[in-house]
Amino acid sequence: MRIFEVVRETLETNVYLKINIDGTGKYSIDTGIPFFDHLLESFAKHGCFDLVIKVKGDLEVDDHHTVEDVGIALGLALSKIEKKNIFRFGWAIIPMDDARATVCIDLGGRSYCLSDYKPGREYIGTLSTENINHFFESVANYGRLNIHYEVIGENEHHKVEALFKAFGVALDLATKIDKRKGIISTKGTC
Repeated sequence: MRIFEVVRETLETNVYLKINIDGTGKYSIDTGIPFFDHLLESFAKHGCFDLVIKVKGDLEVDDHHTVEDVGIALGLALSKIEKKNIFRFGWAIIPMDDARATVCIDLGGRSYCLSDYKPGREYIGTLSTENINHFFESVANYGRLNIHYEVIGENEHHKVEALFKAFGVALDLATKIDKRKGIISTKGTC
C-alpha cells in the first residue's frame, strides 16, 4: 500500500493529511470550509483515494491560508510517490451537466500548473473561487508535478466540481502501477 502522511503546522494553519493512493474512495475531511470539503471528497471518491484531512485554519481572516496549505500538504504527500513502475501520465475529461473539465497530469518531477479557469463569481458557499487556481498551483509546486486543466460551463459549482473529479481520475491513472514501465524518462530518472 502507498500511504503517505503529512503534518503541516504554521502560525496560520494546522493541517493533517493522510492519503492511500491504492484506496477505495473513503474519506474523512474537515477543513472548516464546507464546499472545499465537498470538492476534496469528490476528488477522493472519483480518484479512489482514501483521504483524511483535518485542518484548523485562520478562517476568521479568510480561507486563503487553509486552501493553500491543504494544497501544499497534498503536494508534499504526492511527492513521496515512487516514480518507478507507474504510468506517470494521467488525463480525464469529466462532464457535469452544463460544465466540462479536462485535466492532464505528469508526475515527472517538474512543477508546472497551467489553467484557463477564470471564476465567474467571487464565492461558492464560503470558498473564494480565486483560491481554486492557487490550490492547484500549490499542489503542483510542492508535488513536483505538471497539472494542466481547462474548464467550460455556466454553473460555477458544476465547473469546479467537475474539475476536482477530473483531477482525481487523472491522478488515479497517473499513479497506477505498470511493472513494464520502469522509470519513464529518457533521462533514466525523474
